[in-house]
Amino acid sequence: MCERCLFCDHSKFDLIAENELSYAIRDKYPVTELHTLIISKKHYPTMFELPQPELVSILELAKQCREEIVFDDRRVLGFNFGANSGVIAGQKIPHVHFHLIPRRNGDLAPPPARP
Repeated sequence: MCERCLFCDHSKFDLIAENELSYAIRDKYPVTELHTLIISKKHYPTMFELPQPELVSILELAKQCREEIVFDDRRVLGFNFGANSGVIAGQKIPHVHFHLIPRRNGDLAPPPARP
């Protein structure tokens, strides 16, 4: 555990879910209501350093959180799910974390795909 890493000491957060290798919390600055962070319990700077067991645990926890969000809010019709890797990509905390962002009708539309 890193002494100065915000996400390494998960005991200080109000966890909404966890498994052996990962935990989930609500984002402090949510893009939409119920925006959730899925975080590795072990310190890895980005998703590209994650060993397979940690990656699998994050995906399993994301699926669990998604089910709970859809159950709690029937207006949720889709999700954005991903991670920023590196400062230049918008990563603010150098401890791997994935964003699970619920989407509802009326949210800001995602940019169109380009051929």
